[in-house]
Amino acid sequence: MNSHTTISPQEAADRVAIRALVDAYAHCADRRDAKGQLSLFTPDTHFLVYMDATTAEPTQDLHGRDALVPVFDNLNTYAATTHFNGQSTIALDGDRATGESYCLAHHLSLDDAGGRTLMIAAIRYLDQFVKRNGEWLFAERRLMVDWTETRSSTP
Repeated sequence: MNSHTTISPQEAADRVAIRALVDAYAHCADRRDAKGQLSLFTPDTHFLVYMDATTAEPTQDLHGRDALVPVFDNLNTYAATTHFNGQSTIALDGDRATGESYCLAHHLSLDDAGGRTLMIAAIRYLDQFVKRNGEWLFAERRLMVDWTETRSSTP
C-alpha cells in the first residue's frame, strides 16, 4: 500500500470515483437493480467467484457482462440483503487500477413456516478497473469468500 502525503486533484477524483463504483455495486445488489449492477462492468468483463478463498480454482468463472445476469439474479432468492463495505486499497496506473475491498454481506432467508435464517459472508473483492470515456468500470472482479456464518434470526 502506498503512503501519500499529497496527491493530485486527478488522483483524488479517480480514487473517489473508484470507491463510488465499489459502493454502487453493493447498493445495486441490495436494491435488486441488476441493470444498474451490469452497467458497472465492461462488456468483456471477467468475473470469478471463489466460495472458498483458500482454493486455487474458482467456483464460477464468467466471461462477458451477459454472463453476470444469473449471478445477480440469484440475489432474488433472499428476502433481503445488506452489504457493508469496509476498507479498500487502490493502486492507480493511468486509466487502469487494481484494488482490494472488504465487505460483510448479510443474506436473510425466509422459509415457508416463517422461520428466518441469516447468512453472513466475509468477502474480499480483488478488482481490476479501467477508465473508459471518463468513467471507471470493473474489468475483472474476483469475489473471495473468506468465511461464512449461518444462524437463525428472530424478527
